[in-house]
Amino acid sequence: MCGIVGAIAERNIVPILVEGLRRLEYRGYDSAGVAVLQQDGSIGLRRTVGKVSELDEKLTADPLNGRLGVAHTRWATHGGVTEENAHPHMSGDRVAVIHNGVIENFQPIKDEMLAKGYEFHSETDTEVAAHLVHDFLKTGVDLVEALRLSVQRFEGAYALLVVDNEDPDRFVVSRVASPLVIGLGLGENYVASGVPALLPVTQRFIYMEEGDLAEICRDKVTIYDATGKEVTREIHETDWTNDAAEKGPYRHFMLKEIFEQPAALADTLYGRVSNNRVIPESLGPKTAELLQRVEQVHIVACGTSYHAGCVGKYWIESIAGIPCHVEIASEYRYRQVVVTPNTLFVTLSQSGETADTLEALRIAKKAGYIGSLTVCNSAHSSMVRESDLVMMTQAGPEIGVASTKAFTTQLLSMLIVTLMLARFRGMTEEREAELVPHLYHVAAAAEKSLRMNDGLQLLAEDFAEKHHTLFLGRGPMWPIAMEGALKLKEISYIHAEAYAAGELKHGPLALIDEEMPVVVVAPTNELLAKLKSNMQVVRARGGQLYVFADNAAGFENEPGIKVINVPHVNRLIAPIIYTVPLQLLSYHVAVLKGTDVDQPRNLAKSVTVE
Repeated sequence: MCGIVGAIAERNIVPILVEGLRRLEYRGYDSAGVAVLQQDGSIGLRRTVGKVSELDEKLTADPLNGRLGVAHTRWATHGGVTEENAHPHMSGDRVAVIHNGVIENFQPIKDEMLAKGYEFHSETDTEVAAHLVHDFLKTGVDLVEALRLSVQRFEGAYALLVVDNEDPDRFVVSRVASPLVIGLGLGENYVASGVPALLPVTQRFIYMEEGDLAEICRDKVTIYDATGKEVTREIHETDWTNDAAEKGPYRHFMLKEIFEQPAALADTLYGRVSNNRVIPESLGPKTAELLQRVEQVHIVACGTSYHAGCVGKYWIESIAGIPCHVEIASEYRYRQVVVTPNTLFVTLSQSGETADTLEALRIAKKAGYIGSLTVCNSAHSSMVRESDLVMMTQAGPEIGVASTKAFTTQLLSMLIVTLMLARFRGMTEEREAELVPHLYHVAAAAEKSLRMNDGLQLLAEDFAEKHHTLFLGRGPMWPIAMEGALKLKEISYIHAEAYAAGELKHGPLALIDEEMPVVVVAPTNELLAKLKSNMQVVRARGGQLYVFADNAAGFENEPGIKVINVPHVNRLIAPIIYTVPLQLLSYHVAVLKGTDVDQPRNLAKSVTVE
């Protein structure tokens, strides 16, 4: 969501910084700024509310010139959209910091810094990073160690760039669950939150890994892993054009996008929650007017987005206490619709141009709904322009046809919207403060689930020669089972179906035999005992069960049952986290089968025809 650019060179780097920000504008933002170490040793700061073009105008009127600097585009989270809250943030006149992500425990650190006499000039969580680094520098440690000690104090997801005017030959960076890429030049080096920002100046990149910390000098880059050990990361060279998407170190776009999910989830959360409360105003100026009148919700979508809507129904009804109906867009547009009073119409679409969903929205606008909300990943799409309220998923570009990060960010978006609806239905502040902290753990939990990759690559061998697979789930995990089946059939061409596990006895049980793998999505929740009973019915017919569950669920490997351990998470966010290993399983099965993973036959990324 936010954009980061940093550079050090023997020339004025301000044009590099500004152009880099322009190339990251697709992420969405509301303010921008640069900090540059000038020739006299001072740090020059320019910030503005609004677009990068406005920052450029400010720099034209009041120029900066320097060989080391950082730049940032921000989407407001802690604190409103003001110049004071825009990045970079300073500690005195010595340290400048830019930051993506959320420092969840910023308040106790802020209290500590206030007690030490530091003055705060913003409402952001980021400013504590500037002061904490500065405080460590005063003890005599160098800039690298000051940042290392600081990040050891932080909880959350972040990418940090730090400049110290008493250390003019380098800047330092750190990455946890928020992407950073290092660009290598000739006598100059760069850092950015995305490769597109740096394509005008280099085609050689290093992808920072989770927990990495790096010092960036003109003639070298030194990287340390999470343990503090100096490491060498592979350099990737590319001949991509400036506007081309890139796979980076990944074999396929789909795998890259699966691994981008922690960052995409963190970006989607950014600006929607603060101080353990959701921020309804992030949906648009009409939010309060519409949401306080909602007595029913009608969700319309297609494909993967439909599955996200189905999970949303469970959340909306159980948390907000509002009746919710979910429908496939191509069915909605060709039936006689009866709209009950005070119904909110909700569409979900990765592209915002899906033909059936867009037409459904246009029909709905004339059908008597109180208003419309779209959950979308494309800021300039038709659905965004034509809806009253907008929830941007901040997944970033998704090239693979089979949706991955767009789906999980839709799920998180629906959960956030649910909490907003619940707020207007009388949810207490105490109850909201119980639920919202679980959202902060989504990115880190998704990162943990990606560690299952090697095991799932081996497990895929059990599926590659099969012709059919059955997926089972109950409650909100039933739509997750549906999504798992869709992914497998989309990219591996294996016939796969999903059922609510309680429906087995009403027909699907006839399909069960030793050649039918049965994938069960089984988090620890109130339906677990029922699900176990359904599984015994499968075992009695000779079916091979593959159970995705955490240790608390009490499953053990035994003949006919393989247990795939998923990181334990609260049931509220389980649908998001259990999606990730199902995506990885489908990916590795497709690779074994030799299909075109990124462009499966007969399918398109954005379905703009009926």
